Amino acid sequence: MARLHLLSLLILAIHTIWAHSAAIQQPQLEQHSSTSRQRCQASSTHCPDGTVVVSASDQHADFTTIQAAINSLPNDTSTQTILILAGSYKEQLNITRSGPITLLGETTSPSDAAANLVTITWDAANEDSTGESVDNVYSSVMIVAPTLDASLTGSGTTGYPVPDDTPFGNRDFRAYNIDFTNTYAEYSAGPAHALSFSRANGGFYYCGFYSYQDTIYVGKLGNAYFYKSILAGQTDFLYGFGTAWIQSSEVLLRGCGGGITAWKGTNTTFANKYGIYIVDSSVHAANASVAPQIKGTCALGRPWNSQQRSIFARTYEDASIEPSGYIDWIVDGVGRYEPGITLMAEYAVSGPGFNRTGRVDGGVDTLLDPRGYEPYSTPASVFQDQEGRFGDVQWIDWETVQGGGH
Repeated sequence: MARLHLLSLLILAIHTIWAHSAAIQQPQLEQHSSTSRQRCQASSTHCPDGTVVVSASDQHADFTTIQAAINSLPNDTSTQTILILAGSYKEQLNITRSGPITLLGETTSPSDAAANLVTITWDAANEDSTGESVDNVYSSVMIVAPTLDASLTGSGTTGYPVPDDTPFGNRDFRAYNIDFTNTYAEYSAGPAHALSFSRANGGFYYCGFYSYQDTIYVGKLGNAYFYKSILAGQTDFLYGFGTAWIQSSEVLLRGCGGGITAWKGTNTTFANKYGIYIVDSSVHAANASVAPQIKGTCALGRPWNSQQRSIFARTYEDASIEPSGYIDWIVDGVGRYEPGITLMAEYAVSGPGFNRTGRVDGGVDTLLDPRGYEPYSTPASVFQDQEGRFGDVQWIDWETVQGGGH
């Protein structure tokens, strides 16, 4: 009987050790766990199996450049993760892969974009080495699009006519705690992208985007979600054809020129809600030095074509915003704003930048009531797939968003 009791205890002990070991290993399988992601970013442990590590200085890393790590990924639908160790990387990233990709920036402050330790820089505007004008996409720090055709901005109010047979690209791109900085000039000197994002679904969490003109471009059929990120610029620095939702983020004004937003609507065979939505965020001067220089002179946006849709909702606006809020875009004496078509709006905003009388007198800013805002009030109500179906939001990291990043 004593031997049987000892055997039972031994079996129980072995089972306990096995169970404890399995619990330790479990986070390796939870590729979308916020806790395991943060551990991976802070200590390079609990990372998803197969995580590729990049470092410009650590000899134990798999690659010294981020693009080399991207190029190493299989061209299939598997989920892949790249961990980028702290440092500055001067390179231009190009991502055409359709399978899910997550870029993790090393950090000890995973819920603070201002404390990011990974910076990717590129130095270019929309001209080649001879000074000839080229498409804006060539200036980008990072391009996410299935093909070159899909990423081209084009010219005029309709932009580049993307061929009908162009495939859809990445359906679940994610980046955490990474700064994308275009260092071309310390002022607005032509389009200089930090990000070009087209024909893809992507979420950016605690990231920073820094340039002066055309900082972020969301192209045709692009769905981009920004959470607790920093978006900085001067002239038309949030622009595009697709759909962008900016949640609980900072929009930093490094100067004033054109507008903060400049959107081109796109005619399709289905009703759409392409546009930019800035929600529960803050719009303010980048620093105390620039604040007095731009007081009352920054426009919330201007219509790149008459189908612009831009809404600032429950957002704080500092004194940099001009009284009219939005402005028209006048070309050869003709404005692009069309009543009943152009929607440049605000809903429940606050702060010294809001001037109700100025908005009414300006004649282009729509002040929405709850009923008017309701059709645009959630990501699911505006994000669409390539066939026009609403509710295309399964690629958003809801665990991070709903948990506040913790």
